[in-house]
Amino acid sequence: MKILVVDDDVYIQQLVAIHLSKEGYTVFKANDAEQALLLLEDQLVDLAIVDVMMPGMDGFQLTRILTQDLNIPVILLTAKGQLEDKEKGFLSGTEDYMVKPFEPKELLFRVAVVLRRSERSVQENLQAGNLSINRRNFEVTIGKETLILPLKEFELLSLLVSRVNLATPRGLLMDYVWGEEHEGSEMTLNTHINRIRDRLKRYGADVEIHTLRGIGYKLEASK
Repeated sequence: MKILVVDDDVYIQQLVAIHLSKEGYTVFKANDAEQALLLLEDQLVDLAIVDVMMPGMDGFQLTRILTQDLNIPVILLTAKGQLEDKEKGFLSGTEDYMVKPFEPKELLFRVAVVLRRSERSVQENLQAGNLSINRRNFEVTIGKETLILPLKEFELLSLLVSRVNLATPRGLLMDYVWGEEHEGSEMTLNTHINRIRDRLKRYGADVEIHTLRGIGYKLEASK
């Protein structure tokens, strides 16, 4: 599991990262919201732990982006404990809320709970136009035709459909399908995307995968 820690307090950032790493989580660190969003252009994470009070974009604003646009669950950290701050946090979309100072063991417990909750809520079925994907059965349906794609093509298409109308960076696609240690060239990704495009066209899918030069790809649905 990958967790992003966003806090302008380097001591808190390091403390949280150390305890998460000891539990086997892969940890990414960012000093502010802008740095976090830049990192997320190339990385998939399962959870973000976000400080409320940061220079520039605050934790509430970042949480809205993470939860609404990127579908990443959030635990907010703050030195404030007032009821109105907690209310603002939950309204922004956070899954949980912890007040500093906190016990690392309690944070780890809450992280585990949020991740379990998130895993249960992962969509088994995705839809874009007349294209639907059943992740449990590894089936792709276009209109009345049901296809079984090679696994890597299925994974690439699933990620693109889950981010329909959003840009998906090349690095994110390659990490998702081939793993962080992938040695595959971008030509390999291009080949797989072209095969998917051919299948979509052949079976009359009303979605299209566009190339975004210098960025990656975007799957758009016509309706």
